Amino acid sequence: MKRTVLTATLLASALTLAACGQVDVADAGDTDTGRTADTTTASGEITVVDDQDREVTIDGPVDRAVVTLSYNNEFVQAIGAGDRVVGVDRGTVQRAPYLGFTEEDIVGESIGELNYEAIVALDPDVAIIPRNGAWQEASERLEEFDIPVVVVSAWDVDVFGETIDILGEVFGEPEAAEEVRAFHDEIVTTVAERVAGTEPVPVYWETDQPYITALPGSGFDQVITGAGGTNVFGDITGGDAQHEITVDPAAVVERDPAVIVHEMPPSAEPYGADEVAAIVAEIPARPGWSSITAVAEGEVYVTNGWATSGLSKAIGTAYLAKWLHPEEFADIDPADYLERWATEFQGVTDYPGEAPYIAAGGAR
Repeated sequence: MKRTVLTATLLASALTLAACGQVDVADAGDTDTGRTADTTTASGEITVVDDQDREVTIDGPVDRAVVTLSYNNEFVQAIGAGDRVVGVDRGTVQRAPYLGFTEEDIVGESIGELNYEAIVALDPDVAIIPRNGAWQEASERLEEFDIPVVVVSAWDVDVFGETIDILGEVFGEPEAAEEVRAFHDEIVTTVAERVAGTEPVPVYWETDQPYITALPGSGFDQVITGAGGTNVFGDITGGDAQHEITVDPAAVVERDPAVIVHEMPPSAEPYGADEVAAIVAEIPARPGWSSITAVAEGEVYVTNGWATSGLSKAIGTAYLAKWLHPEEFADIDPADYLERWATEFQGVTDYPGEAPYIAAGGAR
């Protein structure tokens, strides 16, 4: 039997403690992909093994869900279940306005700062939270309201298949999930086949802040290697929880990347042309950087993370592979992948094309 709506008295008494709090987030480290199969019983109960190898049972079908993290919401939208999401984090509202969420739908200022009173008031069948969010606290706080928490981390390249399968089971959309998986696999298989046997090209990948780069263990490092490149800082380990680190600008010059990529924060609403142009101009103008091969040969790219980190970074991998190995990808246009993701899987009706999301600069 589906859970009934909680009474105001129960809600008030159980949430006497602070309804909203900043918490320490879980480590975004290694994952075990050897999970058991998801199952749905004849009574409608759905049992899944989530990102943290926790067996979670949900009273199905799922008609109302709280989903945090914009990447998680993109995947839910892609399998056709976006209309069942009733609460999201602020980042999702800001990054993906086409999903139609407003200020009233926000149940957390971030994935690590959730408003449990707001969540409970929505009476969701499930709350979906990434592993680097407040899932542990959420599990404890929501348990007495019979709101199960499923941990799903759509940003993690390594567990894409498991992630999309879990969401397909949670929302009862396994066939739609398989369509997303097939599209993803089409891209990564094409890239892998064409970069096989090529000479790796040195790449410097910069996140949204100058001189912050990705190390082994980061999804961006996987993009580089998957595209037939080599990370110029691939010999360094450690960094923060996202396997990123701030580097000395002179070290970038010394390591002389052939391609530089700066990824701006994900935003389906394109950044202003002047804002993008300023970054395109700033990178080659950094002291000493004119001697870097990427700058001299015009191989500096500024991208919007909504495009290049979309679909578990598969689209970004295709773009980078094209830039690194243009001859091998002469008949492949990654813009086609981006358009399909935006229009077919995200339902964007006013897609502006590739231009606002991908820009190039340098001496050329």
